[in-house]
Amino acid sequence: MNRLVLFPVSFLIALSLGGCRPPAPLPSYGEVTRFELTDQQDRPFDSSQLKGHVWVADFIYTTCGAVCPRLTSQMRQVQDALLGSNVRLVSFTVDPAHDTPEQLEKYARAHGANDKMWLFLTGPVKTLQELDRNAFKLGNVDGSLEHSTRFVLIDGHAQIRGYYETSEADAISRLISDAKLLLNRQS
Repeated sequence: MNRLVLFPVSFLIALSLGGCRPPAPLPSYGEVTRFELTDQQDRPFDSSQLKGHVWVADFIYTTCGAVCPRLTSQMRQVQDALLGSNVRLVSFTVDPAHDTPEQLEKYARAHGANDKMWLFLTGPVKTLQELDRNAFKLGNVDGSLEHSTRFVLIDGHAQIRGYYETSEADAISRLISDAKLLLNRQS
């Protein structure tokens, strides 16, 4: 048999056996609606600034002594792995009474946040509750503003594409991998 015929045949066999299967598309869990808040540099922030960017969101507060330092450290790992890419990181406060832009800026600096890539947002409690519970589907149904230990991956069209429980050993590596997958599909 001719070698030119064998290569396509063997390629098709390998493909049918799963050897070269492209990754499955990430599911969509809904759309993040437009919002307006204030960033750590006391500038108005409109979510339309995220259009076209893959982004990762979490909910924290700067005086948290338990879970938030771990979340912030893990978000720093994501930042370092994706530095220079079209990914943005967005940390929303769940304590807007304390977490003023000045406090968020201080927190961001203390944790090595790249301000071109990583935003810390504050604003009205009502807006933050709406985002926490209804947009990201993380908060409690009792109406309290709380934070989750999950990161959320959002594509450039504001579609939620994944949730990552940060206490799972492989969560951050999966998040980074999925973010790269979305970046590759955008280009």
